[in-house]
Amino acid sequence: MVTEFRPPRSDEMTAYYRVLPYANGYPSWEPADAAWHGGPEPWPPQRSPASAEQLETWATADLRDTAFHPIGAFVDGVCVGGSAMISFEVTVPGGGTVRMGGVTATGVVATHRRRGYLRRMMQAMFDAALERGEPLAMLSASEGSIYGRFGFSPATHRTRWELARHEAVLRPAEPDPGSLELVDAARAKEAWPPVHAEVRRNRVGELRPQPGRWDGLSDEPDGTNGPMRYLLHRDRHGHVDGVANFRLPWSPTAAHAGTLVVEALEATNPVAYRALWELLIDFDLTKTVVAAARPRDEPLRWMLTNPRAMRVTRQTDNLWARLLDVPRALTQRSYSTPGELKFTIDGDRMCPANNGTWQLRTTDDTAATCVPTDATPDMTITPAALGSLYFGGMSAHHLAYAGHVTPHTDGAVDALSRMFRTDPEPHNSFGF
Repeated sequence: MVTEFRPPRSDEMTAYYRVLPYANGYPSWEPADAAWHGGPEPWPPQRSPASAEQLETWATADLRDTAFHPIGAFVDGVCVGGSAMISFEVTVPGGGTVRMGGVTATGVVATHRRRGYLRRMMQAMFDAALERGEPLAMLSASEGSIYGRFGFSPATHRTRWELARHEAVLRPAEPDPGSLELVDAARAKEAWPPVHAEVRRNRVGELRPQPGRWDGLSDEPDGTNGPMRYLLHRDRHGHVDGVANFRLPWSPTAAHAGTLVVEALEATNPVAYRALWELLIDFDLTKTVVAAARPRDEPLRWMLTNPRAMRVTRQTDNLWARLLDVPRALTQRSYSTPGELKFTIDGDRMCPANNGTWQLRTTDDTAATCVPTDATPDMTITPAALGSLYFGGMSAHHLAYAGHVTPHTDGAVDALSRMFRTDPEPHNSFGF
């Protein structure tokens, strides 16, 4: 038996897709309510297996995409497993970006599971990402118990919340000097890229989108969900500085009738942000507003006269992170306070170059440095803990309490927390 872990050839792409759950109509996510789905029904919906024509279309597009890096597990020439990395840039603390490999579309056929194929595909992708100069990997974990053993850990989160219209009273504010406009899908496609580009410069955890990210926006109805609607905000000079996508779905039950679902909303400043929400939470002939895939620290809550009116109904981790090259990743972000930490990593089997003791030093006016040291470490830290801490949204004290950080000197965890923490929390508005 010959086992290979390599990218599929062009004539093997159809076989590669057929091992992936989403292409076969199999479940691709835990059977739980998703915080990025606004409707009351279970998510994801039941899929049908992809047709031969669909597979050919996917293959043509993926083979042309230089950011798409598939990997397959082949036994005697037969594809029995598959995954892929997509090259992204992600915003890190300080406003810079880091090259990142996003793991997506992963599966092993049922007859070949529990044989280590997933680990070896992951190892191949890690090695290839390092060769491409990507010091970071991220993914959305379809099952919470799988990816921790490869060094991934939750780094961003998202929530779904509900707000009753009669409770949605905003605190007084200065009049909006700009204007709102309902537009069609074509105008929304033009508006989204520049707005998102400005937002992501200031939002830790946000991704640079792949080409065509908003091409699927449409004015056509989507079953009982009805068509997507699009709302723009312009500043006093006429420039678009905010955009939102929303639906007014029909419901067969009185409990869910009159619901407005906000699918996406981004604004480059507080005035546009408030103006978009002010219209959406007081839309005629509605009684409930639902917003999905939102930040845990949604500013709208603090614009309400009654902050309790916003009720979080679902919450989950979003992107999980894994540092492939510790010194390179740590020196490409900035830190809240100057300081010095010496930490040991001793359990990274998949990226062994990360093992050892490192000295991380930050100052007010120079870039961070991270170099090997023979000095006594302040702490020992797991690769997974570094992934959660990297974007600044996780408590170092919680990780220490759970055993992911072992302090060796007094005040080590406090120093770790002060250096890494960011405000607001990291968030990304879409997955991959």
